Amino acid sequence: MTETTDEQHDEQRRAELARRLAQVEERIAGACAAAGRPREDVTLIVVTKTHPARDVRLLAELGVRHVAENRDQEAAPKAAACAELPLTWHFVGQLQTNKVRSVVTYADMVHSVDRHRLVTALSKAAVRAGRGSRLPELGCLLQVAFDKETGQGDGRGGLAPDAVPELADAVAEAPGLRCAGVMTVAPLEGPLAGKPKEVFARLWDISTRLRATHPAATMISAGMSGDLEEAVTAGATHVRVGTAVLGVRPRLR
Repeated sequence: MTETTDEQHDEQRRAELARRLAQVEERIAGACAAAGRPREDVTLIVVTKTHPARDVRLLAELGVRHVAENRDQEAAPKAAACAELPLTWHFVGQLQTNKVRSVVTYADMVHSVDRHRLVTALSKAAVRAGRGSRLPELGCLLQVAFDKETGQGDGRGGLAPDAVPELADAVAEAPGLRCAGVMTVAPLEGPLAGKPKEVFARLWDISTRLRATHPAATMISAGMSGDLEEAVTAGATHVRVGTAVLGVRPRLR
């Protein structure tokens, strides 16, 4: 009886996820068309934080290939439970240096690189894990926090825009790492709060300047469930969508 109930639950959840994915796909395709961009220019990353590994498996069955987590204590066991699936794992949360040894074992990309100490720790752990030798280098995105310009900030991490070039050089020179691009979250405080179009346009400018010195740093990770259209319009190559695909997140225990 329990087995049948589990199967029924999976079928219902699969149908719900398929419906939500189709809605998000329509939004991304519409935004690409409006911006005159090919749909294949934009990669959907589904943020699966607080949702079970079973949801990750259903998403993979539905064709999702990029998933993201923001807490190592949740991400590590979930990635291990889904290790055989053809997925690219993105770490998108603030990363403490004491978690890097774990993160480099499953993450393909880290979107939240924002300080030299973290670069050093990631490089050391990446080399120990065989990144750059028997495994691909760890992709690193510099998290840009536009509210850091005003000295306000909201505690979510990130570096000031003018600090990007120096940290990008540090990542590019670090063994086991590669500078893959930039990421931002539209700020909740400061003069740019509530202005995602302006934020994402400025991120595009930063990316353009970065690519002049680091041509392979082509990723622009921007936009979430509520502002993905603005991000696509401004040139985002990757959008990070959680709630719009998976629904309201369960409370963390």
